[in-house]
Amino acid sequence: MSPASAFAAPVRRAVRPFGRGVAALATVTAVVFAAGCAPQPEPGAAKSPGAPSGSCEQGKLATETKGKLTVGTDKPAYAPWFKDDKPSSGQGYESAVAYAVAAKLGFKKEDVVWQTVAFNNAFAPGEKKFDLDLNQISISDQRKKAVDFSSGYYDVRQTVVALKNSKAARAKSVADLKDVKLGAQVGTTSLDVINEVIRPTEKPAVYQKNDFAKAALKNGQVDGIVVDLPTAFYITGAEVPEAAVIGQFADTLGKAEQFGAVLDKGSALTPCVTGAVDALRKDGTLAKLEKQWLADAVDAPVLK
Repeated sequence: MSPASAFAAPVRRAVRPFGRGVAALATVTAVVFAAGCAPQPEPGAAKSPGAPSGSCEQGKLATETKGKLTVGTDKPAYAPWFKDDKPSSGQGYESAVAYAVAAKLGFKKEDVVWQTVAFNNAFAPGEKKFDLDLNQISISDQRKKAVDFSSGYYDVRQTVVALKNSKAARAKSVADLKDVKLGAQVGTTSLDVINEVIRPTEKPAVYQKNDFAKAALKNGQVDGIVVDLPTAFYITGAEVPEAAVIGQFADTLGKAEQFGAVLDKGSALTPCVTGAVDALRKDGTLAKLEKQWLADAVDAPVLK
């Protein structure tokens, strides 16, 4: 779904419900990003070899539709990344980031077109019909074989959410989770954490969407599910109040994890989008949007 700074930063808690019953990922300070991430180059500075000069300037971008920026995400579009399942509203962290990136590239809000793209399809091999996709997709070497990624726009921690009366709720370490029934969405780093970090004795339940995982948790079909931190706090605060955040993992498979915008493999837009994301991090916009939409610092224990 990278700087290791996310894992030295304070733990973050999801924003209060948006008026409907997710993270990830509600308040962190701009210091988190300032201390955790080195300054990045200005937009257009990180261009691929051979990219024509000025190719990131307004009106010179080779987008799917001339004069428009097509952004993909899944449906439903979960909170707190999107509000009320409406990506075009500009509300929710990823929706706001999409419009901030678009503005850096010279697009007005009305020039951004949203397209429904299933989570797994976003980073599957093959030509894309979107310019970029934002859907809590972690940057990984395996996925980079099929698609391009921008630099990271969010630093991620994976967590375990469990029913308060389940044996998973008593876990204090990774070892304590080995004998519990866990679940996660297919194709996610959350599932990778179960299989490669926890390594439970019982095969995990795998779900096509997080909605199904949450339903299984609520119905007691699994003891716990693994999701990113903001999603975890939103689930427990607004959707499954009988569950709690049991703990978080210090890292994912031994390295820092970040969400990045997905682009077509070899896309001419990749250096432009990366430059925009880097500029948003440097000027404090990402920190401001995270503070607005994602998390209050809370003390969630680290599972070791």
